[in-house]
Amino acid sequence: MAAATRRISAFLSRSLTSPPPFLLSKGSVEWTVFSGYGTAAAIENPTTPSVQVNYTQLLINGSFVDSASGYVIAHVAEADAEDIDRAVSASRKAFDEGPWPRMTAYERSMVLFRFADLIDKHTEELATLETWDNGKTYEQAANIELPMISRLIRYYAGWADKIHGLTVPADSPHHVQTIHEPIGVAGQIIPWNFPLLMFSWKIGPALACGNTVVLKTAEQTPLSALYAAKLLHEAGLPPGVLNVVSGFGPTAGSALCRHKQVDKLAFTGSTQTGKTVLELAAKSNLKPVTLELGGKSPFIICKDADVDQAVELAHFALFFNQGQCCCAGSRTYVHESVYDEFLEKAKARALNRRVGDPFKAGIEQGPQVDSEQFEKILRYIRSGIESGATLEAGGERIGSKGYYIQPTVFSNVKEDMLIAKDEIFGPVQAILKFKDIDEVIRRANGSGYGLAAAVFTQDIDTANTLSRALKVGTVWVNCYNVFDAAVPFGGYKMSGQGREKGIYSLSNYLQVKAVVTPLKNAAWM
Repeated sequence: MAAATRRISAFLSRSLTSPPPFLLSKGSVEWTVFSGYGTAAAIENPTTPSVQVNYTQLLINGSFVDSASGYVIAHVAEADAEDIDRAVSASRKAFDEGPWPRMTAYERSMVLFRFADLIDKHTEELATLETWDNGKTYEQAANIELPMISRLIRYYAGWADKIHGLTVPADSPHHVQTIHEPIGVAGQIIPWNFPLLMFSWKIGPALACGNTVVLKTAEQTPLSALYAAKLLHEAGLPPGVLNVVSGFGPTAGSALCRHKQVDKLAFTGSTQTGKTVLELAAKSNLKPVTLELGGKSPFIICKDADVDQAVELAHFALFFNQGQCCCAGSRTYVHESVYDEFLEKAKARALNRRVGDPFKAGIEQGPQVDSEQFEKILRYIRSGIESGATLEAGGERIGSKGYYIQPTVFSNVKEDMLIAKDEIFGPVQAILKFKDIDEVIRRANGSGYGLAAAVFTQDIDTANTLSRALKVGTVWVNCYNVFDAAVPFGGYKMSGQGREKGIYSLSNYLQVKAVVTPLKNAAWM
């Protein structure tokens, strides 16, 4: 079939004047809007963002092109193995022959700085696409996530000309130096819960180090990354350095993992998929892999905690982004002396959470990303009820249209219940009671995950004991979800390997070469 006959339509050419699919049931032409959780659904005039969706094709070698094997799936081009091969070939040529790795580090940094400026300039468009794609609130995307993204790009722009090796003293008359070189073509796969944030976490260090990239977006959320990639080319990125493909894991994702011209893989997503990524990489060319995977993070509230503050922080830790966060504080451990007070206040906070149209001001929670995730969360809620946990709030969908779920709170949760063991990835808070520090350390570390944890206490000794005892990659003390650009993020155990952000992520995209040269008649050693 000729490429022209495979052109993907709809989203490319129409403005956002109709409601996004996550707000509609099949055949519906109205939006369902909720002013608060628990209220009956009301039909109102839809929010109509002015931003147009202009980029939905594949970005390969600096140009937007059709999929070689594409067909209409939600009006976005789908990449398959042939498209991955085209993207990798463009990336390979850009690395082996192109200007990007050969630019001065300062020149690369200037491209990234200009990109960050363009992100700030186009916040409205990017935030709208992020909400349109994912269902998260516009206010969250525009006011929280977009500033974090431009800040992170500037952070790595600043690193570009500060990557250097060492002079190493040897035990013989030799001059020894180490050189840090870009690793080559980086394959990157990002998830649907924070599409733009994960886009920036991946490309920032890779490009700063001089690599080229083939990035696969999640099939649910392709739009914002394509728009951002277009801005990056406007900032001066050469063709082929960043290629963005939209597709499914078993086809496009698998092909990227197996490709022998890809020198490194970075994946963020579920632990089960991460195992597959690692296996495919090993079976192809043994390319190195970094993985940021699932979590079941404990949020520990000690007996001396300020209960009102702990309630609000625990609520934020769990319900942020519709609960669709890998490091969500999804096991809320509360000391028995404050358990009853905490439970009542946590229940009241959940009941007051404002759920509805994510484009409307003041809304705290939008819909879940898609029907699959929506149904999965409801199954876990049913499981919690059937296993004997006490349903304190929520537990049902809101209305009959859209993928809205009531903020849900369970008490009397036990470690052997699925809601305490599995990553639900939804607005379901599981509250567990504990008696002493040794007990909660043992129980918190009993999970196969180890991504993050929180400690809420006014005692510095308790904070130090817990933060060192917990087997996780991040411990937040009296705070949560602090994602500063310089702070590394990643997990222990089945929550992954390697680190994102900060100085630690640079090593993921560099090779270290030792250069040894004999010294003749050296004046000194």
